[in-house]
Amino acid sequence: MVGPLDGVNVFEVSQIIAGPVCGQNLADLGANVVKVEPPRGDAGRVLGGFLPGESKFFHALNRGKRSLVIDLQHLSGQEVVHRIIPNFDVFIINARPGVPVRLGVDYETLSGIRPDLIYMENTGYGTVGPNKDRSGSDIVAQAYSGLMAADGKLTDDGAPELITATAPADYISAFAGAMGICAALYQRSLTGKGQYVGTSLLASALQLQSPVISRIPVADAAVRDAMEQALADGRANGAKYSELLEHRGDIFSLLGAAFRLYYGGYQTKDGAIILGALTPANRKQMRDVLEIEDDPTESADFNALDPNNDPVVEKVRDQIKQTMSTRTSAEWMTDFDRVGAPASPVQFPEELTDDPQVQALGLMRSFEHELVGDEKLVGPIIEMPGTGIGSPLPSPILDRHTDEVLEECGLTEAEIESLRNEKAIGIPTE
Repeated sequence: MVGPLDGVNVFEVSQIIAGPVCGQNLADLGANVVKVEPPRGDAGRVLGGFLPGESKFFHALNRGKRSLVIDLQHLSGQEVVHRIIPNFDVFIINARPGVPVRLGVDYETLSGIRPDLIYMENTGYGTVGPNKDRSGSDIVAQAYSGLMAADGKLTDDGAPELITATAPADYISAFAGAMGICAALYQRSLTGKGQYVGTSLLASALQLQSPVISRIPVADAAVRDAMEQALADGRANGAKYSELLEHRGDIFSLLGAAFRLYYGGYQTKDGAIILGALTPANRKQMRDVLEIEDDPTESADFNALDPNNDPVVEKVRDQIKQTMSTRTSAEWMTDFDRVGAPASPVQFPEELTDDPQVQALGLMRSFEHELVGDEKLVGPIIEMPGTGIGSPLPSPILDRHTDEVLEECGLTEAEIESLRNEKAIGIPTE
């Protein structure tokens, strides 16, 4: 079976996460993705590398592609791109502001060569506004967007700490980019016209916090406005970052006692379990399992925002904590599953490779890499029965497909050899 993007050729000039994951999603949908790398390769190749130019980071985010090495700082390298871009439907880039223009691969230049090109660019702050020329990265987007402060983590010395489990703005930008490209390809099929598709780390980070960042005066007057004033006063008085976090408070506490008691984690006899109740019915299921007969926080007239009621909430919490600590996670999950309550043991990511549910969904795919042999990597995150989803290609070795791709685009062996001698393409031998 072929994927829905079979026949679509993608020219990807990107590194680290946002651009590569966008390209990988298109490859999973059947597109022919050519990853264009500088002579030293994608910077992700050396992040935790286990062989020269090879790392788990790179392998996991760049499967499904072929590697074409072009030195875009070399004039002849830029000319190669201009010559072969008519063979491609989509161009992807994530780079510092101004870089595409300096390298001759900006939208105006490339769309002038292929007018129906779909050009996707991911930036830190977008392409207009006072910060458009600032460099960005995921950690910077976390800081600017409020995502880092909202997470509320502090280092031992009171400094802000990034969200360490993943790079949220990068990944959301990658998915948004793939979505935008697919929409642009569909529109092109109707109109014959290409277009620019822009994503930014800032926009992605805001989307993750939409309910918090959105302003609805009638809802914000009681709490948000006072909190923002407290932050302003704190800054004016030289408050430390840790003190500002206290001024902001715990956003979940504003959602009522239910989120403080039945939407969070508790230690068990051999680990921890997360409770994820979102409805009164869910909470009733959990109380039945925990044998909690009377919970005053469930009363219709209970005000969880009243500080005088905090001891009542903590008393119930202490009861849950004590009860949960008496049994193993597996024992609790048996009972929570029996009544249909949303809960999960807290697992470590390394344990998920062979998890029965992950295996049943086919989320781990096997690949044969020519340097390291068998690999198990996370595969496509969507299902389309009856359609070919998921590229069979492993991540490419640097420069492996340069000659192959250029020959497909019409360059002769002599031209390719000349460009290699100029060091415009390929890995320099000296």
